[in-house]
Amino acid sequence: MSKQLTLLATIVAFGPVSLTGAGAEGMKGGQVVVPDSGLERPGDVGQNAHTNFKFFVPFEPFESPNSAPVNMAVGSPPYANYTFETPASLGCVYGLVSNEPAGAAPNCNPYALTQGPNIGTGTRAIAIVDAYHYPTAMADLSAFSAQFGLPLPTASSFQVVYASGRKPSVNSNWNVEEALDIEWAHAMSPNAVIYLVETNSSSINDLLNGVKKANSLLAQGGVVSMSWGGSEFLGETIYDGDFSGANIVYFAAAGDSPGVIWPSVSPRVVSVGGTSTSRITTAGTTFANFIAQTTWQDGGGGPSAYEALPAFQNKIAGLTKRATPDVAANANPSTGVYVYEAGSWYGIGGTSVATPIWAGIVSSAGDSSSTGNELTRIYSELSNAGDFFDIANGTCGPGNGYSAVQGWDPCTGAGAPDTLAGK
Repeated sequence: MSKQLTLLATIVAFGPVSLTGAGAEGMKGGQVVVPDSGLERPGDVGQNAHTNFKFFVPFEPFESPNSAPVNMAVGSPPYANYTFETPASLGCVYGLVSNEPAGAAPNCNPYALTQGPNIGTGTRAIAIVDAYHYPTAMADLSAFSAQFGLPLPTASSFQVVYASGRKPSVNSNWNVEEALDIEWAHAMSPNAVIYLVETNSSSINDLLNGVKKANSLLAQGGVVSMSWGGSEFLGETIYDGDFSGANIVYFAAAGDSPGVIWPSVSPRVVSVGGTSTSRITTAGTTFANFIAQTTWQDGGGGPSAYEALPAFQNKIAGLTKRATPDVAANANPSTGVYVYEAGSWYGIGGTSVATPIWAGIVSSAGDSSSTGNELTRIYSELSNAGDFFDIANGTCGPGNGYSAVQGWDPCTGAGAPDTLAGK
């Protein structure tokens, strides 16, 4: 491992298991753990935001189906018997690639596909707002891009910007957040200019200063991705006005536990929830065909306590307040994505992953002029099967009892991406 991060799973502390060289045959599973940056403590509400990603930590030692020990594999992802997504495989699931093997059904196998999303112009820049400084950002994005056949970043296509004008301190858990944000925005919009806007801390005031900096960077229009958030608080509506840059579409994570978080719940933001991808696998082979998308049970969503019902949701039966999410993408850590950070590969999930995925797709589509325009389009296209993959199977919000249904629901919103149409 390249370092020790602070992870918590119930009351047990872990160092994350790097997937570098860990492609073991017949893997039996693992455990999902939450980084320290993903916890909300007393006093944080209305003051500090948290990340929305989780590590998938494989059980060790790895064993084959006949219980014989198996040596760790060497090399790079995709590793045998992991079903984490690559830019090519997830781009295939979302109808963004066109290089399925000749004569094959659209199985989106991560071991068979090598080319990521290759449609769209990516003319709309992306500003990713995160806390703290990520010193290996350019190197890590370059390594991720080289591994998955994406265009390599340059000094003009990828820039790190300090929101306050001075370099922030380093926080290792937020470095992983920043890695997954820039890598998966780039994966979905490989031709877009990306700005990584770093704030001095994870306080809401600092992060909103980062949003204001993003607004100035995107003076010609673009997309803002915010994977952070926190529980709703009295007075949150006062800050919604910060998401009002001209010709900018704002995306925010809906959260990785039952309930609603801000800024995702702001009516000036597109709220991104979570899904799971299902694959059928055969131990000892590179057979991992995609079969379905369902809900992610731990994804956040539901009605707001403070935000009024916006016009774009006024036709959703039963709603009296703004409700989340609006859309969704892969977020289940067990079916998550590969992320490279400071010399290690990780399997990561959470709505922190789904958010830059959607930001990248809308960047590639290149024709949404504002958040209001994007949200109006989403809700007017609910009946158009060619724009979204409507997820109608599964549940979410343990204790809330939500179920996925046809059309909008508080588990996956309007659904997962399906091509660039309607984006």
